[in-house]
Amino acid sequence: MNADAPAATAASYRIRAAVAADLDALVAFTLSEALEAEGRSLNPFDARRGVAAAFATPPKARYWVVDTIGQLVAATSIVTEWSNFRGGDYWWMQSLYIVPGHRGRGLVDLILAHLVQAASAAGALDLRLYGHDSNARALRAYQRFGFRPAPYLILTKQLNGQ
Repeated sequence: MNADAPAATAASYRIRAAVAADLDALVAFTLSEALEAEGRSLNPFDARRGVAAAFATPPKARYWVVDTIGQLVAATSIVTEWSNFRGGDYWWMQSLYIVPGHRGRGLVDLILAHLVQAASAAGALDLRLYGHDSNARALRAYQRFGFRPAPYLILTKQLNGQ
């Protein structure tokens, strides 16, 4: 916990659907998350284009933000994947980021509980996420909340010089 940050309790945080006016904060969170979680510096233009797509029609993703006293301090997003095996959508959580001064205050659990409720209400099959194998702190938080390793190996093939 950051001693310089104002004291806050879980009750002082509010989760809401993100709106286009949150774009700058969401892009900043995305850039910070990539640097912290993976040691990657993203192209800010690409990150902005990626986050902005959540507010296009049709949206590519759905974001939620957490604020306290009018300041955005955390965000996450989901994308859906259709399962022809099970006839429904998997919700994939992405881009969970908490401003450093607000970590250690229960926000991960608050955000995850909100997503579980939203996914359940939408009829999602389950909530899934990718966790970077070097981000031990995040992996511990997800496992503490009940996430377990899946029996799948993620494979990628880079395209277009990415």
